Amino acid sequence: MLTKNANEAVDTELFPGKIAIVTDNASNNDDDFHSSDPLVEKYGAGKIVHIIRPANFMAEQGKVIDAISSLAEYEEIKVLIVNQTVPGTNAAVDRLKEARDDIFIVYCGFIHETDVSTRANLILTPDQLGMGSAMVIQAKKQGAKVFLHYSFPRHMSQVIMSNRCDLIRDTCEAEGIKFVNVTAPDPTGEIGLAGARQFILEDVPKLVAKYGEDTAFFCTNCALQIPLIKAVVDCHAIYPQPCCPSPFHGFPEALGIDADITHMNLNYIIDEACRIVAEKNMTDRLSTWPVSASMMFTNAGAEYAIKWLKGLVPKTGIDDWVLENCMNAYVKEVVGEGVEVEMTAYKENGITYDNFKLILMSYLDF
Repeated sequence: MLTKNANEAVDTELFPGKIAIVTDNASNNDDDFHSSDPLVEKYGAGKIVHIIRPANFMAEQGKVIDAISSLAEYEEIKVLIVNQTVPGTNAAVDRLKEARDDIFIVYCGFIHETDVSTRANLILTPDQLGMGSAMVIQAKKQGAKVFLHYSFPRHMSQVIMSNRCDLIRDTCEAEGIKFVNVTAPDPTGEIGLAGARQFILEDVPKLVAKYGEDTAFFCTNCALQIPLIKAVVDCHAIYPQPCCPSPFHGFPEALGIDADITHMNLNYIIDEACRIVAEKNMTDRLSTWPVSASMMFTNAGAEYAIKWLKGLVPKTGIDDWVLENCMNAYVKEVVGEGVEVEMTAYKENGITYDNFKLILMSYLDF
């Protein structure tokens, strides 16, 4: 529990202070929501504070801002991890930093905001542009002749998503794959999440009937992955990856994997997914990253921040070697050896942002 009393005794044996982790709710993004679980298990609930932002964050940005900026009042909060960085995060952090300059801030997952490098100490995100070409190559390996891209104006107004869409289109052209762009309903819009999910369930069969089973489907929205996977499996189409690559993102719910089994049992999820898709004659037509990108970012970001709190890394800048070790240690812990994490710094207009890291991983085929 948080307290405004700066003199309250706080356990400093593991690391000084507490870590606040802001995520979406479980129904919108199960991976983000559960990304703090390994940290709670490792360090205890007394050291990790999990804050859930409003589900309809576009309509309730004020609540997003209040939830984050109010952390300034709690002196034991020494690290803030925001997964994902939805609209309103920058305004909240600006307000937070007016009162506090001693908090290590991590932005991770998909970055919906701009001008983030001056606000966060560390930014960890999938290499969206790199994924743009990688997922087309993966889809081609899976037999795709058509690549279907679902999105909506709110996402396409973001430069990185728009640029990635262009790169997907260009890679499709280079690889001899037909590119189709379809506007889906925004789950934060008038028809809501239920309406948007119903659209996907009804639209995929129509498009498979039009373009054939060798159509790969990709959607930019987390909340639409479950119906998309369901529809792809039912129609024997192709699914190269979720928007946020992870074996947990959409697959358990869409494939009917036993929800009573712990969310963190990665090997169980993978084994069950492979069994179920084989029964449905879908082997090698669904894929993702071998671990949850969202979980890796939250946990590696937290471990790096702990080293920052203990003075084991520089107060300014990022020690790339230490950060890579934090990510590789997480991957090794959950899947063992044999998975490489590729990390590069974000560049824009000739400027390299060393605290803004883009991540790629190899694919896991179900």
